[in-house]
Amino acid sequence: MKRPTLEAVAARAGVSRATVSRVVNGQATVTPEIRDTVLRAVNELGYVPNSAARSLVTQRTDSIALVISEPATRVFSDDRLFSIVVRTVSGELEAADKQIVLMLASNPRGHARVERYISGRHVDGVLLLSMHGADPLPAALNRMGVPVVSYGRPAVAVELPYVDNDNVGGAAAAVRHLLATGRRRIATIAGPQDMIGGQDRLTGYREALRDSDRRSIVAVGDFTRASGAAAMRQLLEDDPSLDAVFAANDPMAIGALQALRQAGRRVPDDVAVVGFDDIEAARYTDPPLTTVRHPINEQATAMVRLLLTPLKDRVSDHIILPSELVVRESA
Repeated sequence: MKRPTLEAVAARAGVSRATVSRVVNGQATVTPEIRDTVLRAVNELGYVPNSAARSLVTQRTDSIALVISEPATRVFSDDRLFSIVVRTVSGELEAADKQIVLMLASNPRGHARVERYISGRHVDGVLLLSMHGADPLPAALNRMGVPVVSYGRPAVAVELPYVDNDNVGGAAAAVRHLLATGRRRIATIAGPQDMIGGQDRLTGYREALRDSDRRSIVAVGDFTRASGAAAMRQLLEDDPSLDAVFAANDPMAIGALQALRQAGRRVPDDVAVVGFDDIEAARYTDPPLTTVRHPINEQATAMVRLLLTPLKDRVSDHIILPSELVVRESA
């Protein structure tokens, strides 16, 4: 069957083609009665707007890019943060009648591809996730003038709206808990230091130890389970008498649990372990993992809503959500 046209809808509704176009594109210059008549004709004929033509008229694509600055092996790993953010962002955009465009950019070629796509005005805005310090995208997107919101405070000197959680306070709460339970040699497996989350959680660890007689014992991972296990083995080799470890995220904490078990160390009897994120797997480790809960769903939701809020209606471009210690058997 021939696809219904704007002209056919106009003839059925008894109005001009321009009036149908205004109704279909959501313009507010048409009376409610005429709008109802046009929409009835649209439904009767089964008219579907041409999205390309509509974009030319409205200057909108109704698409939002979620750009993740990580390789696919990291995004589609056992780190549930990425799947939670993608699912939440997708649901929020669907509720707003918008489409998510998922893009990965973990190297210069990927960054260039994302820049070309966004500079072509294929999306109405950009959400940034898991940025590293040298990431060129924030500055490039700033120059383009495209609306942008970052998941987490950016590590680069570019003024961007962002939604973050209290990384410093959450890490400090974890270490204070270990101190309160009598642990004396408390190490940390820090996250990547080219990421604000990794930097802030290390700052919280150090702040909690600053006024005690404990010294900092630091190994650095990359937020993966394998790096947590490797860092834990390094810490045990460097300081066999340590009795607690705070890992900057749950996958690294789970890796630490595995390394401790292989080394014959009991958790929490010999070494207490605390993570950060409270991913679902934290409840099912052996023993269940004490961790810092931060609201990943709420953070992703707030990020989308901030992006979709017009600049004139925003209360603030920076949102910090609270974190909370969840005590389980590992500490």
